[in-house]
Parts: sequence; C-alpha cells; structure tokens
Amino acid sequence: MSDFSMFFPMGIEHITDLNGIDHILFIAALCLRYVISDWKKLLILVTAFTIGHSITLALSALNIIEVPQAITEFFIAVTIVITACSNCFVKDFSFTGKYPVIYFFALFFGLIHGLGFSTLLKSMLGKDQSIVVQLLAFNLGLEVGQLLIVTCILLFSFLLVNMLSVNRKYYLLFVSGGIAALALEMALQRIP
Repeated sequence: MSDFSMFFPMGIEHITDLNGIDHILFIAALCLRYVISDWKKLLILVTAFTIGHSITLALSALNIIEVPQAITEFFIAVTIVITACSNCFVKDFSFTGKYPVIYFFALFFGLIHGLGFSTLLKSMLGKDQSIVVQLLAFNLGLEVGQLLIVTCILLFSFLLVNMLSVNRKYYLLFVSGGIAALALEMALQRIP
C-alpha cells in the first residue's frame, strides 16, 4: 500500500472521529453562521484553517517546534470557546468585506490545532524517510474530512432554517452556546 493511500484516509478518519470531538466542534462553530449560498466564503475559511494547521503540523512533525500536548489541548478547547462565542455577536449575516477578520482567526486557530494533530502523525511517521508525501496525504485527508463535516452542518442548517423556518439568529445563538459550554468544560478539564 502506498503512503498516500494509507495517510489520506487517516486524515479523514482523524478529523471525523467522534473521539476527537473537539475538532468537530471547532469546525461546527466556525461554519454555523453560514448557509449554503455562502459556500465560497466557507470554503476559503476552512482552507485558511487547513493552511494554518498544515504549517504547524509539518513544523512539529519535523521536530522544528515542540509544544507540550497538555498546553496544545487546552488551547484547542479555548479556540472553540472563542469561535463559538464570536457567533453570538453576529448582528447580520451580510459578511461584507473581501477578507473578514474570521479568515485570520481560522488561520491562526489552525496553527494551534495543527499542534494537536502532530502527536498522532509523529507516531505514524517513519524515522528514516521523507515525510512530504505522508504530510500532504494526511492534510488532504483532513481537508476532505472537514468538508464532510461542513456539508453536514450546512444541510442541518438548511433543514432547520429554510425547511422548518427556525429563526437563523436564534439557531446560531442556541447551537453556538451549546458548543461554547462543551468547549469551556473541556478547557477547564485541560488546564495545564
């Protein structure tokens, strides 16, 4: 089996695994404010997150940077709290501007999340070989997994907001509040 065909599904599995619910919660909090017609903005947002975590994932896998896992896991939970709470301040859904601040936060928070992925990836990588193919495959798998999560959330949002006529603002507040509460509990449990 080639490295690509082994690491690509591992990337998908890692991001969609319910045992790593923190990654799913982050992606959910990140894209809850969007609807299907915002798919281009959402694709840029998720890709910004992927670029961020790809950078630190590579740097960590290559042993260029090392951050204790306890610190990384705590800050991953903090990024979820911040992202979910930011949804509570959305006044309208017109997302003006070419590069909203949320893109920067997605990239920055991606840097933190990449450190969380690195522990798993380091355990899978061989010591004596080039890791470029494995990193690329794993990151592409993560991106595909994230897009699967985003698709599910967009469909869920469409069902509630468009089909069942749930108020979009209340939906955003309710679900974001739930995510923030779960993430806050995670952060408190993970204080280094």
